[in-house]
Amino acid sequence: MTSIRFLGAAGTVTGSRFLVETGSVRVLVDAGLFQGHKELRLRNRAPWPVSPRSLTAVVLTHAHVDHSGALPLLGRQGFRGPVHCTPATRDLAGLLLPDSGRLQEEEARYANRKGYSKHAPALPLYTEQDALEVLPQLAPLQYAEPRQIAPGVTLRLHRAGHILGSALAEVSVGGARGVRLLFSGDLGRYGAPILPDPEPGPAADALVLESTYAGRRHEAGSPAAALAAEVHAVVRSGGALVVPAFAVGRTQEILFTLRELEDRGEIPSVPVFVDSPMAVDATPIYLAHREDHDDETIRRIAAGEEPLRPAKLAFCRSPDQSKAINDVRGPCVILSASGMATGGRVLHHLARRLPDARNTVLLVGFQAGGTRGWRLQNGAETLRIHGEDVPVRARVATLGGFSAHADEAEIRRWLATLPAQPRRTFLVHGEPTALAAAKARMDEMGWPALVPSHLEEVRL
Repeated sequence: MTSIRFLGAAGTVTGSRFLVETGSVRVLVDAGLFQGHKELRLRNRAPWPVSPRSLTAVVLTHAHVDHSGALPLLGRQGFRGPVHCTPATRDLAGLLLPDSGRLQEEEARYANRKGYSKHAPALPLYTEQDALEVLPQLAPLQYAEPRQIAPGVTLRLHRAGHILGSALAEVSVGGARGVRLLFSGDLGRYGAPILPDPEPGPAADALVLESTYAGRRHEAGSPAAALAAEVHAVVRSGGALVVPAFAVGRTQEILFTLRELEDRGEIPSVPVFVDSPMAVDATPIYLAHREDHDDETIRRIAAGEEPLRPAKLAFCRSPDQSKAINDVRGPCVILSASGMATGGRVLHHLARRLPDARNTVLLVGFQAGGTRGWRLQNGAETLRIHGEDVPVRARVATLGGFSAHADEAEIRRWLATLPAQPRRTFLVHGEPTALAAAKARMDEMGWPALVPSHLEEVRL
């Protein structure tokens, strides 16, 4: 008997963790961290429902920490098996996971120094060393190449178009007479820069489908034109455009767009600061993995262009380089992680720039409930940063066109590529309203669908 247990991303967006069990085999698809409201974040510190030592293998759909960030916890608690993923995911996880541990250590030290933690002492969820120790377990697998990852269990990965290396995970259990499961991971956009479109899904008996933007459409019109308008706005005001952006994916897409706008003469060249050591290191990885590039990116690189380098780009790696941005006067663009303002250097820029009405904070991706980005998006008058309430006088804008997630129309478009209707569809990775919209869509299509609850187990 094969079953799937929803250890995360059930009834919420983050914490992607799906346990597939068959006989004595346990395969965990994704090992993500929960983000957002406190009650969700506390799940990161809860004991695992199954012993990490009992896991046969882990499969990663991509490297974002809400899909990969719990790997160091698994390793620290005894998991020693392989972690299957694409080569680009392996390389990006090599940056993201140690950075995640390092940030948690830094935030714990800062909280202890300032005395604003409710815990004495504040402790990191895991350390940079914990992350480094799990990285040798990452086992790269090329797209479409079958691999037996456990007795009777075969894995194939297909392009998802979300970030570099992102994949649909096709897990086949028990051969031709068994069960085929398809995990969408995070579906990407059609026609987005740098990456190819999501690939058609293979036939599956059970589909685990993301629902982040279910029931919603991204803004009509060109996100490039909207970004150009925001650049012109801060040029007029003389302020800074602060963009909380994921170091992997969103940062590179915005760099690509800024360079393209400059080349077309649609914006002036202003100083652009990428203030994230991880983004600094991720950008050349984005250029190196040609298997994940669309035709336009391949053409531009082959022509000797630098599609991710605006004219006045500065990469900031050291703390001193980051602090120096505080002294920059006049219009500029500051790209800094994290994308939901849950941590990282962007907090220092927000603390510095939010009180000034000349500045703009531009939110360019999904903001999970309870995050600082979500609070800004919902009109917060102050924002709690490092134990202090910072007044929000800067303009806050949202630019949804840069989301790396498929919207309702794109989800439907991808579902139409499946060769047959799955017998069962499980709707995950969504807030309650989005999951309700996804369920209504599946009912309309006549597809049997379930919105699983946290820790629910379903026999297939």
